[in-house]
Amino acid sequence: MSGRDPFRQPRRIRRGAALTLLFTSVLVAGAATGALPQADRKSPPDEAGSAASAGHHAAVTRAVEEALADGKSPMEAAKRAVSRSGDRWSAVYSEGEYEEFEDALDGQYTGVGLWARSERNGRIAVTKVRAGSPAAAAGIRPGDLLRSVDGRPADGRPVTEVVSLLRGDAIDAPAGTTVRLGLERGTRAWTETLRRTQLSTDSVTVRQVAGPVTVIRVATFTKGSGDQVRKALRQAPPGGVVLDLRGNSGGLVTEAVTAASAFLDGGLVATYGVDGEQRVLHAEPGGDTTRPLVVLVDGGTMSAAELLTGALQDRGRALVVGSRTFGKGSVQMPSRLPDGSVAELTVGHYRTPSGRGVDGRGITPDLEADEGALQRAESVLRGLATPS
Repeated sequence: MSGRDPFRQPRRIRRGAALTLLFTSVLVAGAATGALPQADRKSPPDEAGSAASAGHHAAVTRAVEEALADGKSPMEAAKRAVSRSGDRWSAVYSEGEYEEFEDALDGQYTGVGLWARSERNGRIAVTKVRAGSPAAAAGIRPGDLLRSVDGRPADGRPVTEVVSLLRGDAIDAPAGTTVRLGLERGTRAWTETLRRTQLSTDSVTVRQVAGPVTVIRVATFTKGSGDQVRKALRQAPPGGVVLDLRGNSGGLVTEAVTAASAFLDGGLVATYGVDGEQRVLHAEPGGDTTRPLVVLVDGGTMSAAELLTGALQDRGRALVVGSRTFGKGSVQMPSRLPDGSVAELTVGHYRTPSGRGVDGRGITPDLEADEGALQRAESVLRGLATPS
């Protein structure tokens, strides 16, 4: 595989949406300063994870080489190899599908306005529905299960393939075309026909609540979202901040690191492995290290959002409130195949500044809260802001 620099765009991928190093689950057809000793230290490699990743790479490479020798499709061979590997996060995209994926990370996409993820049993669950979208108009809710897309079963498919079907990538479906979904909610099963539309990702929203408290919600880490967090923090009135990462399924890690830089004065954000070699991610100096901060998380907080949460928690910069996060700590990197398709393969796992692995474990909040989690976060902030 070529292109080992995770911050370099793969060749011939259009527009430079900075996909690069990507910690993601699904992007859908959708308070001390924490000075950290030994900030440059490297976490011990995850030997089992590194060995498995290297084995997956080797299997995909062999499959592609054999396909080329036999005059067959490298993309189809890579898909079969990824499917056999059992790695739920690796995926293979056609050139067009990957361009659409970049569009989504760039803040624009054609779809129906829902977010989804693959459950551990292989079912595809809706995690969020965009207000005002075709999915919302049809009454689809978070927690609904997606059984089929245009008659094709969703169960057991990589979620990236399900997203591609929703958006009509294979047929280059424009806004205005329809897609038929099979859905399940409890004992009810039904179908809905939705019309695709052009959507934009409002990844960062800001609002003020009493206290005074500023709530900065990051729905996903698309291009520019890190700078939006920094801008929101600079413009916030005096008082505490709730960084709401509930339901944030990940995105561009470079944006998560930029967001971390808003709250840290430099120092370690995470380490991550690339085929066993450990690398480091640092925050930029000059962030706001004094404003009281609470990070709000839940079971839908994943990937890059978990990386950010772990950094702020380990560095003593924030209290984390909510429920245990999802636990997706693997790292995918893109490689261009000879036919123009792109394989996103797992290359390793990241660790928080204290050396914690997140994959399969998630992050445990400092204060557990499910119902009324935002109110609990606001209450905690007011306590932090009260002079002693």
